[in-house]
Amino acid sequence: MAVPEVIPIAYMPRHRTESIGRYADGQFLASVTYAFPEGFQPDDGWEEHKRLYTVLHLFDAEGHYRDSEIWCAGTWAEQQRNPDGDESVLARARVHLAKLLRSLPRRSYTDIAVRPFRVTVDGVLFGLVTGEDEGEAWAELYPDHLGFGEPWDGTYDT
Repeated sequence: MAVPEVIPIAYMPRHRTESIGRYADGQFLASVTYAFPEGFQPDDGWEEHKRLYTVLHLFDAEGHYRDSEIWCAGTWAEQQRNPDGDESVLARARVHLAKLLRSLPRRSYTDIAVRPFRVTVDGVLFGLVTGEDEGEAWAELYPDHLGFGEPWDGTYDT
């Protein structure tokens, strides 16, 4: 089975797709995720290259990509130096995500269906990328590494 033109993504509270849904102008997909730049090979000092991002992708009602707000909250190294409290990298990322979500008028959390897209920020690939391996079609959300496939019901694998 080929990759569908519009790929369903299921809303799952308290899971990795808990910040998706619809708003007045279309659909949204948001997350807080760590990522390395494309092609990065981990070595000594990798902690400075692993960055935590707050991500908000916007789509129209038919799932066409519109825009993204992608913000780097800091690095894994910074998070390890200050793991707790309001000034930790993770806390800053979560606060920023909440602010972005609050800015979406008439927001509701629900299943969405979007078309493949890609955007690169800071050398990091963000998007819903599709392909085929050994006759099996797939889609993967980057850099979250959520994999979608048959039966194309919106559920994901990690």
